[in-house]
Amino acid sequence: MKTERHQQLVQLVEQYNNLTTQQLAQLLGVSQETVRRDLRVLQKQGKIVRQHGRAKRINRGADESGDPFTARLKSHLNSKADIAHRALAWIVPGMVIALDASSTCWYLARLLPDIPLTVFTNSERICQALSRREHIKLISTGGLLQRKYACYINAPLAAHLKSMDIDLFLFSCEGVDSDGTLWDTRSWNAEYKTMLLKRSAQSLLLIDKSKFDRVSEVRIGEQADVTEIISEGEHTLTPYKCGVL
Repeated sequence: MKTERHQQLVQLVEQYNNLTTQQLAQLLGVSQETVRRDLRVLQKQGKIVRQHGRAKRINRGADESGDPFTARLKSHLNSKADIAHRALAWIVPGMVIALDASSTCWYLARLLPDIPLTVFTNSERICQALSRREHIKLISTGGLLQRKYACYINAPLAAHLKSMDIDLFLFSCEGVDSDGTLWDTRSWNAEYKTMLLKRSAQSLLLIDKSKFDRVSEVRIGEQADVTEIISEGEHTLTPYKCGVL
């Protein structure tokens, strides 16, 4: 009975694209609380997107969704600068760090001093920002350049990471929902982050407060997979005991 209702719910969302919890309850002939429970399950399974009392259809063309990099640079500028400064305290000479193609990580890259570091990234803009740092070993994923997002995709990540031990992965995401699930808008972006989360000794999620209690199309992982979350105006746990900058 529950499985059949789940199938009907997904079909309704696919048909109408966007339905409220109340509308779904009326169409299915069940309570809104039942619908909410169903939506939580279906979102975990990656079949729908649950957002602000609504269920939305998964955008299967999600690789073209999301704001361009240039637009993201201007969004929550002060918050991202504050977050980047806080994250800098976790980075010490000799580390191997990985950065994603987020605008927050780009702000962080610009703050990095010219010290012995290895930086691995899928971001075109971060490569440009670090190109003149003589003491930083810069490794790009390579692959096809998505100019809209200033990001390389379709790179053989497993081959790159096979010979690398990542000390710290710093990244952002589209949202963290109330259950602690991390979400992104594009499958290839989520794949990069999921793989780095699994391969890194520690990880920092750099995220402004507007992204809490938000979901998107593609699941990255869980909040429990992350060592620490850094947001604006908040203190983090003590960084590496070996010392900080």
